[in-house]
Amino acid sequence: MGRAPSSVLIFLRQKPLARQTQIRKLTVETRDTDYSKNQEICAHNIDKQHYADIAKQVCSIVRTKPRWEQTLLSDFPSFNFNDPAFFSEVLKHQNNVFLSLRFFSWLHSNYGFSPDLDSCNALFDSLVEAKACKAAMYFLNHTGFSSNPSSLERYIQCLCEGGMIEEALGVLAKLKEMEVKGSIKTWNSVLSSSIKVKRTDLVWKLYQDMIESGVPGVDAETVGYLIQAFCNDGKVSKGYKLLQQVLEEGLEPGNVTFNKLISSFCKEKNYGRVSELLHTMIARTHAPDVYIYGQVIKGLCSSRKGQEGYRIFNDLKERGYAPDRVMYTTMIDGLCKMGLLGDARNLWFEMINKGILPNEYTYNALIHGYCKIGDLEEARKLYKEMCDKGYGETTVSYNNMIAGLCLHGKIDEAHQLFREMTRKGVARDVITYNTLIRGFCKKEKIADGTNLLKELLAQGLQPSTSSYAPLIEMLCQVGHVQEVKSLWKDMHKRGLKPLVHTHNYVITRLCEEGLVTEGMQWLKKRPTSKLKPQKEDAEE
Repeated sequence: MGRAPSSVLIFLRQKPLARQTQIRKLTVETRDTDYSKNQEICAHNIDKQHYADIAKQVCSIVRTKPRWEQTLLSDFPSFNFNDPAFFSEVLKHQNNVFLSLRFFSWLHSNYGFSPDLDSCNALFDSLVEAKACKAAMYFLNHTGFSSNPSSLERYIQCLCEGGMIEEALGVLAKLKEMEVKGSIKTWNSVLSSSIKVKRTDLVWKLYQDMIESGVPGVDAETVGYLIQAFCNDGKVSKGYKLLQQVLEEGLEPGNVTFNKLISSFCKEKNYGRVSELLHTMIARTHAPDVYIYGQVIKGLCSSRKGQEGYRIFNDLKERGYAPDRVMYTTMIDGLCKMGLLGDARNLWFEMINKGILPNEYTYNALIHGYCKIGDLEEARKLYKEMCDKGYGETTVSYNNMIAGLCLHGKIDEAHQLFREMTRKGVARDVITYNTLIRGFCKKEKIADGTNLLKELLAQGLQPSTSSYAPLIEMLCQVGHVQEVKSLWKDMHKRGLKPLVHTHNYVITRLCEEGLVTEGMQWLKKRPTSKLKPQKEDAEE
């Protein structure tokens, strides 16, 4: 007798078909699901590949076809350009960000298209990286998407480099609304831009905002901008004190900051501070460059300390510095103004022998030197040489020659050059007129001088005190008191203050005419401030 079947076997024998059906059904369903998924993946890959192929074709058309906007729809009549996924493919394959922006503009105008956030960020970042701040602004305005803070910071720096300070401040305010402090690099870029556009008011406001926002890590660059702002505001001593403070704290502002302080102290003729700053730079291994020394030499020459400037110039050459054309021109100009034309000529030829060619400013400096000592023949030769090299026939060069001729009584020749300026389309300025008015007055040609003043006013130029003073003084000499009063009244009406010695001329002439009472009244009006006669316009 055999063994009774187990319960498991009994179960299997009773329902074999059901079990097999379930197994078969489970297998079929599993296979169907996998197949569907595979179909979706394949379809997605096909669509992606299709988009990539179309994108490559479109990119090629956009790069090579001038008016592709008019034909692109007809080139792909059944294609849906409005799919953000397709725009993403175009961005991948178009290697010119400006053409990508142009394609976006076409999509936007035809479909009211708005790309997805990733595409927006990609195109925006590419525009910023290309320093196309106006194009980036256009894109922001037409999409209205919210960029991430790091992209906005780079955008601010881009705007600052493009000189768009107001726009940069607007984006900075947006960052503040997002409760983002911003990096020190971003703040420094806005400070730098404010300095460049001479908006020191913005510098101080921005610095206050930095403090209030708790921006970390104020660095030497930030301090440098604050020092430059002090100098621009005429508060050089405060800038100097701030420099001393940060040097003690271990911060090292760059050469630009030292340059600004040195240049400002040169203008104040405080050469003690200039020397101190130069020694500070050398001690801290910030070797002063040619530009800084050029500022010092320029300041010394303009302060009538040309000999000291010349000593420094020669000392620099001995120490291995190579003066550039600007420094040579500055020194030649300074020597000419001191009447040291021989030394100026030596520098002229030294410069040329070193391969540094003189420019318009160098020529004019030497021409002025020749005119000053009365060597008009050499001045004319040099002027012709300058014109032949394409540097001449400017307002400055004409003014130089007219001044030299007037200085030595060649008024007719000077007037001839004056008329020539109009024929050659060279603008006359107030210095041109003032120089010739003075020249006519020295030759007692009052009518010609008066006509020039009338012409100056008719041209819409703003006259200066020197436009009136020679005429008033000459009219006093010949006793034309009423004409003096008329010019005096016109000068006051224009807000011009007469020089002390011009006042003296009028008082003296009134007394000589027996108008003592009126002379005393003018004496009461005489300026009490320490006014000094203005320099000759030719030397300004």
